[in-house]
Amino acid sequence: SAMSLSEAEVQSARGAWEKIYVDAEDNGTTVLVRMFTEHPDTKSYFTHFKGMDSAEEMKQSDQVKGHGKKVFSAINDMVQHLDNSEAFLGIVTPLGKKHATQLKIDPKNFRIICDIILQLMEEKFGGDCKASFEKVTNEICTHLNNIYKEEGW
Repeated sequence: SAMSLSEAEVQSARGAWEKIYVDAEDNGTTVLVRMFTEHPDTKSYFTHFKGMDSAEEMKQSDQVKGHGKKVFSAINDMVQHLDNSEAFLGIVTPLGKKHATQLKIDPKNFRIICDIILQLMEEKFGGDCKASFEKVTNEICTHLNNIYKEEGW
């Protein structure tokens, strides 16, 4: 299997993820707004968000909310398939290819977004929650980076 997580790790990662996924739209929005605020260059990929400078304005944006929700549901699909590497790769691969070839998103942004998710988990639910999800974010980023390499990045 391509996954380096034990069954116990998968279970605790799912438990951690569930806590933050309950409010997918709110938390997804928070994550994106943080990314755009702390790493303003990431806004350049999103034509709708370019002109937005204030975090308040971003929080109200339907596009930001919509994309936050999209990011969270993609991660949710991955989390549901952590114990099945074929299914997991079936989700990660097209996503990586699309971001590499069509959207041309720098792969370092996946790490940024994962780190912000971990930071939010720690703030809301403590260090144990963050620690149990850290391996999952590493797994996701590793696979995405591999897909990028295959696409010639």
